[in-house]
Amino acid sequence: MIIKKAAFHISSAKLSQCPKDTKMEFAFIGRSNVGKSSLINMLTNRKALAKTSATPGKTLLINHFIIESSSEKNSDEAWYIVDLPGYGFAKRSKKVQDDITRMINTYILDREQLANVFLLIDIRHDPQRIDLDFMEWLGENGVPFSIVFTKADKLGVVKARMNVENYTKKLLESWEELPPYFVTSSEKAQGRDELLDYIDSILNPTEDF
Repeated sequence: MIIKKAAFHISSAKLSQCPKDTKMEFAFIGRSNVGKSSLINMLTNRKALAKTSATPGKTLLINHFIIESSSEKNSDEAWYIVDLPGYGFAKRSKKVQDDITRMINTYILDREQLANVFLLIDIRHDPQRIDLDFMEWLGENGVPFSIVFTKADKLGVVKARMNVENYTKKLLESWEELPPYFVTSSEKAQGRDELLDYIDSILNPTEDF
């Protein structure tokens, strides 16, 4: 897949403010400071499409970015990347955190255009209960999702592979089948082609079964 255009479209505080068209949407979410903005910038090959910040939890709205792309399957198509607020560890009041959680849950459960949720996990850390619980919630509600391990450049190749293997072993304690997962580095553009190919496979499913 080739990204021809990527631009900010709209920020929404609630579901009713989101775009009214029917383009597929691919949402990105994770704990605060997991590298979400950097990953979106890397995928779109735009240095400052999504704003990065040293302060966790700066994204407080549902942010839509319109993407125009081409691939072998479709020479001209449009879809959205959706940047959702991060969860955990951000310095917010309980009311603000509750409001954001409600906004995220409503979007994920009720947004018909949502094609896939990409859950970002910092590859350097052991499995965190907050992430495992969120995956469980997605699974219980039948929401299609994939795991994106971020910041692989912070570890050596062997250590990164070991961490992913340990993480998947933990998941298999409660999951019969693993969700799709990707290992990425925004610094080195690692995993970019694999993620874009996966998005393309959802946008343009084959008829083979």
